[in-house]
Amino acid sequence: MQDLVSLGEKIAAVLTARKQTIVIAESSTAGLISAALLAVPGASAYFLGGAVVYTRQSRRLLLDIPDTALDGMRPSTEPYALMMARTAQQRFSSSWALAETGATGPTGNRYGDAAGHSCFGIAGLSEASITLETGASDRLGNMNAFTSAALNFLLKTVSK
Repeated sequence: MQDLVSLGEKIAAVLTARKQTIVIAESSTAGLISAALLAVPGASAYFLGGAVVYTRQSRRLLLDIPDTALDGMRPSTEPYALMMARTAQQRFSSSWALAETGATGPTGNRYGDAAGHSCFGIAGLSEASITLETGASDRLGNMNAFTSAALNFLLKTVSK
């Protein structure tokens, strides 16, 4: 976890220096992205909130994204991650939002993605998305790898 907190500290330094804020909507990382950012003292200066959006019900209730918003879109994709990030960013009026969605394992998800698949979307002052494929079925290893990748992606994006 210390390596994740170290990334959180770097992100915190950038956001704090620029007086910017972040909100997180994560799924298969199960709150680890938020935990890494909140482990940094003074997190209330930049962290506005976060949600573990793990089910359809949580997507509807926590982000107010109706099922119809997914017409023509499959979960666990970059477009889906961007939609989650955009929605969270708008709902919180934050500078940035990061969303994560994927399949940690040991098996794939119901959408046909293999274990080790994760997509990240960032919305706010700029937008970007990426996909990570670890090729592994280790649930805890994937959760750590997804969180590390998400934080590195966030650091690179907010540092521009």
